[in-house]
Amino acid sequence: MKISKLGEFGLIDKLTSILQIKDSSVVVGFGDDCSCVNIHGELILFTSDIQLEGKHFIKEKIEPEDLGWKLVSINVSDIASCGGIPEWGFISVGFSPDTELEYVEKIYTGMKDACDFYEMDVIGGNTSASDFIFLDLFLTGKTGKFIGRNGAKEKDLVVLSGYTGLSRAGLELLLMDRKKYEDFEKRLIKAHTRPLARIDLSDKIMRYANSCIDISDGLLGDLRHIGKNSKLKILIEKDNLPVHPDLEKFCRKYNKDPLDYVLYGGEDYELVFTVSEENVKQFENCFVIGKVERGEGVFLKYKDLIEKLEEKGFEHI
Repeated sequence: MKISKLGEFGLIDKLTSILQIKDSSVVVGFGDDCSCVNIHGELILFTSDIQLEGKHFIKEKIEPEDLGWKLVSINVSDIASCGGIPEWGFISVGFSPDTELEYVEKIYTGMKDACDFYEMDVIGGNTSASDFIFLDLFLTGKTGKFIGRNGAKEKDLVVLSGYTGLSRAGLELLLMDRKKYEDFEKRLIKAHTRPLARIDLSDKIMRYANSCIDISDGLLGDLRHIGKNSKLKILIEKDNLPVHPDLEKFCRKYNKDPLDYVLYGGEDYELVFTVSEENVKQFENCFVIGKVERGEGVFLKYKDLIEKLEEKGFEHI
């Protein structure tokens, strides 16, 4: 069987079934944004994410400083979604021998800027020759309470930390290969090339959220993970889904459906989480988009109509 038939998540399920975690200090292993280990009473988070040339980025379409920034941010986003703060990173990189030194230095400058912003350090790593650029960051963090995908409770409210769909629109604009872009288009492109991890919400996620995930595979795809792992149904109110004004302009200009971008666009790195009605007031400037109910699947409600949403999201295979 080709792994393409399994898909990314099917492959993950197959491979992780081979490996057995025997260490009782492991609080959470495979299947969440981070793994978590209890080390002498401290909850330490572990995550890793990669940027592969030709798969995650096109060299000519992103500034090297932005690439370095993005690599750090997407890993910090995983830490934030589990209610943690980032601490230390290890970086493995591969470049072809004819890569210009200045280009590599600019990537590391972007990484340094992100490390300074998120108050963390990269403390080691590895380099290799490669036919294509790869950047693989392994990151650790700390939390006082692990927040995962399986903690949603019936009657929880579903809350979104910010707008989605912007990164997908930005990528599509980049791929148009135009010489000039309008100001709103430049902002959409920046949303794709220089995402901001919601580390500002980490403490509140840890204190008040029952479940959480960062939006890398699309809002619907990631909500599906919460519903599946919590064994509950997610009901989204269509009228409560926020659409950013720049995304509205993009969709009008190019005759696109904003809902498709909001639900299925990936790499926004906002957080979507569930929280009790009592504690939702702790999350100002966030959007309450639905609720958790008994059942399974993700559904969209519009007026008196309720439909089960197609289960699709971005996969790397």
